[in-house]
Amino acid sequence: MSILDKKRYTITSALPYANGPLHIGHLAGAYIPGDIFVRYLRLNQKDVVYVCGSDEHGAAITIRAKKEGITPQQIIDKYNKQIKESFEEFGISFDIYHRTSEPIHHQLSQDFFLNLYNKGEFVEKFSEQYYDEEYHQFLADRYITGTCPNCKSEGAYGDQCEKCGTSLSPTDLINPISTLSGKTPVLKETKHWYLPLDKYQPWLEKWLIEGKKNILKSNVFGQCQSWLKSGLQPRSMTRDLDWGVDVPLKEAEGKKLYVWLDAPIGYISATKQWAIDHGKNWEDYWKTHDNPADDSTLIHFIGKDNIVFHCIIFPAILHAHGDYILPENIPANEFLNLEGDKLSTSRNHAVWLHEYLQEFPDKQDELRYVLTSILPETSDAEFTWKDFQARINNELVAIFGNFVNRVMVLSHKYFDGKVLSGSPLTAVDQAVLDELKSYPASIKSSLEQFRFREALAEFMNVARLGNKYLADEEPWKVIKTDEERVKTILNVASQIVANLAVLAQPFLPKTAIKLFEMLNFPQGNWNDAGNEGLIQDGHQLGEVQLLFDKITDEQVEFQLNKLAEAKLKNRADNAKVAPAKENISFDDFVKMDIRVGTILEAEKVAKTKKLLKLTIDTGIDKRTVVSGIAEFFSPEEIVGRQVSILVNLEPREIKGITSQGMILMAEDADGRLDFVKPDTAIKVGSTVR
Repeated sequence: MSILDKKRYTITSALPYANGPLHIGHLAGAYIPGDIFVRYLRLNQKDVVYVCGSDEHGAAITIRAKKEGITPQQIIDKYNKQIKESFEEFGISFDIYHRTSEPIHHQLSQDFFLNLYNKGEFVEKFSEQYYDEEYHQFLADRYITGTCPNCKSEGAYGDQCEKCGTSLSPTDLINPISTLSGKTPVLKETKHWYLPLDKYQPWLEKWLIEGKKNILKSNVFGQCQSWLKSGLQPRSMTRDLDWGVDVPLKEAEGKKLYVWLDAPIGYISATKQWAIDHGKNWEDYWKTHDNPADDSTLIHFIGKDNIVFHCIIFPAILHAHGDYILPENIPANEFLNLEGDKLSTSRNHAVWLHEYLQEFPDKQDELRYVLTSILPETSDAEFTWKDFQARINNELVAIFGNFVNRVMVLSHKYFDGKVLSGSPLTAVDQAVLDELKSYPASIKSSLEQFRFREALAEFMNVARLGNKYLADEEPWKVIKTDEERVKTILNVASQIVANLAVLAQPFLPKTAIKLFEMLNFPQGNWNDAGNEGLIQDGHQLGEVQLLFDKITDEQVEFQLNKLAEAKLKNRADNAKVAPAKENISFDDFVKMDIRVGTILEAEKVAKTKKLLKLTIDTGIDKRTVVSGIAEFFSPEEIVGRQVSILVNLEPREIKGITSQGMILMAEDADGRLDFVKPDTAIKVGSTVR
């Protein structure tokens, strides 16, 4: 059964937090895949609503507000505007982009809570929660950081480790610290309402593990299976916060709904607002019907870090409520890395969408193309500016753009822009047209299985087919002897261009519009794809437009310099100076004999990554020193360098080598090492004092 056989569709992309701008990792995770799929559904004339909106509650908002010295309301107003405008300019085709701060959302979230509360679904219990004694407040999950108990990385939040993706509770953290005061919080008793996920585990195992095994992507299914195998625990649906949706109970005054209770409900409230605006019935897209065939098909497009919330917590909430449909699929993507490092908003190691749109005007489709071609569909992927340049110049410009341009230019040059029938089709022509007919089905198959990289590659094969056909048939040569044959060649080539225009619409929507304009042809639906006679005999083509420009080396260098400057600034801003050690006496200091030496020889120590064996002229003698600097310097680059060396350190054996001294190194906050040395050449053996 094809996914196109369903009656209607409810498509969501993850709600971005309104506490910062969008970056390319967001696009690759939830928004480009969702937009491609929705455009494909619309090309098949399907009843679909595509919703998204700003997630404007939770501790992340208040943390950002404190950092910028403004109110949470000012934060969400600022970033909601920026995010919405970026989506619109980039061309993500939401039917509505809503806000969770709207009254309609607060009311619906509270209705959900009361529905579960009145059914007795919540477990009420007192628990100990971290409290900051200096700030006199309970700490939300994101106000606590510490060491992850799973992967041991530092900086894990109280609800999730962003390094390994493990969902956490604040008390799971090792060495917890309050982000408000920087001090260790204390545990204090408070009352909250818990969703008993353990109660729903048998149902989730049946629905997810049995029912979705052959539906979910392997990376999504694997994470769900791991969660369930570990055993689900009750999760608090309320928080001690001063920002968010009020818990609608008298005894819960001052408490707010957990952001992962109210945020997914944002999809429903957005649909409700859209329905009000367009005279629709929102329940058609979210509520269950007497006949299951009438239910809408719900699909969530998200990133890896949201899998547990959309596959386990939100479905459990919908199931407990009882009136709502459950997701058919959750095609989550993994993480996108940037230039060999993890993409990081806090370190400003990112490609920000609003900056890209300013620095690469009218190049939305170029970024869509590159990101789609490297989507982290089942494993992490990496974006580099050199690859961005290569894919645009060598694929979009040299193959796709070159083919279309030659067809248009030659048609105008030889036949005044008319598509004409000429001599009968040759076996080569028919073979090309037969191959053309095969592509829509393969692209369709890939799209419906959420394999967007594969679908895009097949689309580009259509352009390659046309490019090769023109290169092989050489109409610019044949025109000298057989004009009728050239009419046929350009007719076949024009049919390929017309098919490219139809097929480009999900992937490259702005490019597709240009193609239809050049072809002087109305925008087609998916059923038009594969038709070898889209353009009729005698059709007049429009004006030639340039589809794509090359990306220059200077543009790439500018972007790489931006990232490098951000990295340096981050190092400077976050440099941690080690505290001073205990005082020593002057007599102790003068006991150290530090000399200027020169490295004569250097080689790696076998079976180690960090050690180099150095031969150093100290002015007193030539001696061997083993130093842990191999990760920062190669043996070849340090021979001849002057160094400072402690010569009266007691010798010790390291990896079977007697080391006679220690060279002095400076170490920065990132652990990078550099030599402590004189600025100008100085006599070997000179003392350092």
